[in-house]
Amino acid sequence: MTATQRGAQPPRAADERPSLDRHPASQQRAPLSASRRENRAGLAFVTPTFLVVLVVVILPILWTVVLAFQHARLVDIQGMGFFGNWSLDNFAEVLGSAGFWSSLGTTLTYTIGATLGSTLLGLVAALALRKPFRGRGLMRGAMLLPYVAPVVAVAFVWEVALSPQYGVVNEWGQKLFGWDDPIAFLSTREYEVNLLGWHFDIPLALLTVIAFEIWRYFPFAFLFILARLQAVPDGLEEAAKVDGATPLQRFRYIMLPQLMPVIALLCVLRFIMTFNKFDDVYLLTGGGSGTDVAAVRVYDFLTARYDVGAASAQALVLAVILMVLLGLYFKFFGKKVQEEA
Repeated sequence: MTATQRGAQPPRAADERPSLDRHPASQQRAPLSASRRENRAGLAFVTPTFLVVLVVVILPILWTVVLAFQHARLVDIQGMGFFGNWSLDNFAEVLGSAGFWSSLGTTLTYTIGATLGSTLLGLVAALALRKPFRGRGLMRGAMLLPYVAPVVAVAFVWEVALSPQYGVVNEWGQKLFGWDDPIAFLSTREYEVNLLGWHFDIPLALLTVIAFEIWRYFPFAFLFILARLQAVPDGLEEAAKVDGATPLQRFRYIMLPQLMPVIALLCVLRFIMTFNKFDDVYLLTGGGSGTDVAAVRVYDFLTARYDVGAASAQALVLAVILMVLLGLYFKFFGKKVQEEA
């Protein structure tokens, strides 16, 4: 009996290899290049931030948009879904309500006044504390106190100081300026003023809230402008002094062009922040006495009427208005500011 008949395996060819060795080199995974490794590392770093933004910002915005087109009450919000009876009734209710347009005008007045005032006061403070003198560091630190202090604490201090019963402002006003009666700064909608024989009314509560906003947030502008002033070369001012330029001329033709990009950025940031401001106004006046800004009105829709849909619709309308205003700013002033920069 031969070896083949006994069940022996035939001899393997010399060039025959195991199946693992027969895979072509093209099917094996190539090593990652340096650019692909950098891309993967960048994605690994960006992914946590993206997830946080998705959960904290994007999803609430999408949920607000969904609620704005539905009849949603606070007690029914847990059962609300993405697909429901969508309608424009909430927007019709918001735009047709009695106080919406007056509230929008109050919001624009409050925003523009607070933005310009805080930026101007921050500019003055930065120019005053630019040159070195004894105690400058202490003064710079004290400038930040209104901005870093808790808003509840500073609002309470202002309420006490402006109180018509026991406020120190009315006490000083009666002693130094001869006020006949105490003035309720935070609860007086219109106050008659006599100036050079002219009688006119001023929105006292609104002006008081604007003054509080200017005082509280001018350190924000102060920090930005002061940092830019430190980068201005001293040789420019020295050359202008040698040429006989006055301090006003040096500011107008040397300092101001250097500061315009920062001032423009500050105005945009402060406009966005102040337009959506709620806590300062609510803590001082509760939105009464002519200070019914849009953010307080949204809060009233939510808490007084329990109408989540109308509150979401009003918040969405305000977001669109803010986007339009910012679009107009960048269209007419953005290019000019960029050229000056």
